[in-house]
Amino acid sequence: MKKFLAIGALTLALAATAAAGATAFAVTRMQDASDTALVSVLPAAVLRQGSTGSEVKEVQRRLKQWGYYSGAVDGIFGSGTKKAVIAFQKKNGLTADGVVGRSTYAALGMNDSYNALGGSSGGSSSGSSGNSGNSSYTSSDLYLLAKCIYAEGRGESYTGQVAIGAVIMNRVKSPSFPNTIAGVVYQQGAFTAVTDGQINLEPNETAYNAARDAMNGWDPTYGCLYYYNPAVATSAWIFNRQTVTVIGKHVFAI
Repeated sequence: MKKFLAIGALTLALAATAAAGATAFAVTRMQDASDTALVSVLPAAVLRQGSTGSEVKEVQRRLKQWGYYSGAVDGIFGSGTKKAVIAFQKKNGLTADGVVGRSTYAALGMNDSYNALGGSSGGSSSGSSGNSGNSSYTSSDLYLLAKCIYAEGRGESYTGQVAIGAVIMNRVKSPSFPNTIAGVVYQQGAFTAVTDGQINLEPNETAYNAARDAMNGWDPTYGCLYYYNPAVATSAWIFNRQTVTVIGKHVFAI
């Protein structure tokens, strides 16, 4: 009888050990899977040759729209995309390594990617289609911003048009100007296009895209509040503003 009890106890002990081992194995497998997923997700936001996916596609779309890239918008980061990224980085004073990290995302206006890479959950939509991506602005705001961009800079490059929108957005945020897009655009004497009636022209899709990018935070002017064309500007005051950058025919200043 004692022999049978001993055998039974040994069997139960072995079963408990096996169950504990199975549980530990399952937990280990789950932890390993979690760690693997974490490792695979974190570097994914940094794009380099060999990367694929929707972020690569958006980078290609923007670079193609701005004349840096001539290949297919296929979401495959090949040598052509790398060359385009390097050209864009050189133009914008960034480290020309062909890798899309935080600074390049910021210059591209891809704020969701920039925030994800920096560990921030905030930010607005990075795309140039659909809504403006900033819930504090309405479709009327987007329309007016696009109208002003089109009226003031339809002959400028895409970056130059975004820059005009960025100046307007910077004024909205500045305590020295009205705090709405309409207030900034229609402030007396602020924009020639309002004075001469060109503000009433219907904006094209490029102007809409530039307005969305400006609303979403892309600022090629680095915080400027003023811009002017030195070939036609008549105010001596504006020439005394500190120049930050020149894009196309416009000087951007603070």
